[in-house]
Amino acid sequence: MYAIIDYSGKQFRVEKGAELRVPLTKGAAGSNITIDQVLLVGDDKETKVGQPTVNGVSVDATILSHERERKVTVFKFKRRKGYQKKAGHRQDYTLIRINDIKSGSSKAATKAKDDKPVAKKTAVKKTTAKKPAAKKARAEASDKPKKAAPKKSTAAAKKTTAKNTRSKKSAE
Repeated sequence: MYAIIDYSGKQFRVEKGAELRVPLTKGAAGSNITIDQVLLVGDDKETKVGQPTVNGVSVDATILSHERERKVTVFKFKRRKGYQKKAGHRQDYTLIRINDIKSGSSKAATKAKDDKPVAKKTAVKKTTAKKPAAKKARAEASDKPKKAAPKKSTAAAKKTTAKNTRSKKSAE
């Protein structure tokens, strides 16, 4: 039996007895942890996919140790500018061993699946009732005639007006 779990935002494929490097976790070495975020469970006969998680399934694991990865060199530079920066980084991680993949009763899982869609449907009905009212208010607001903005006089318009008055005076 295997499972795909979501642990600290990362997904891992686990089996009983497997050892994993996961992001740093609180807890002392030797303590047990339970992972409830199981996305998929499968064996030779059947595969269950969660939406987003499989109900009633959990993974038990033991923290073996807290360690650090090998050093990664980070080198930044800009050519022809004399800029160079060299740094190193070591990421912390926790080594865990998977003890067991526990699956709950199938009746409880089906009841929980049946309850969730009903709650979603009622929430959808509430939101759809509000949307047409908002659209109607927008449509009424757009039906009103818009007033034209007053024209601003610019310096160029003043110059042309002044020239026109001078030419009229000289013609008289």
